[in-house]
Amino acid sequence: MRLSEQEKAVICEAAREFFDAPVRLFGSRLDDAGKGGDIDLFIESDLDAAELERRRIAMLGRLYRRLGDRRIDLVVAAPTATLPIYEAARRTGVPL
Repeated sequence: MRLSEQEKAVICEAAREFFDAPVRLFGSRLDDAGKGGDIDLFIESDLDAAELERRRIAMLGRLYRRLGDRRIDLVVAAPTATLPIYEAARRTGVPL
């Protein structure tokens, strides 16, 4: 996993604050041998769609302020949502 302990702590803190939910890392940052790549994060929540999006944007703002100018993809979904990206994140994602 190519995230520092400090980066993981910042991400987890923001996930707790905005969603009170665990967060998973998925995608290229799981490959220790890789280089670069964006930070792909996945959170599941029972909030309605409008509130999910509002909190997603707020959390991204916090992460950009705390982690600097990094490419971050924050995918937020209801636990019953079934898009392919959600299934991939559930299957391959690693809890932080």
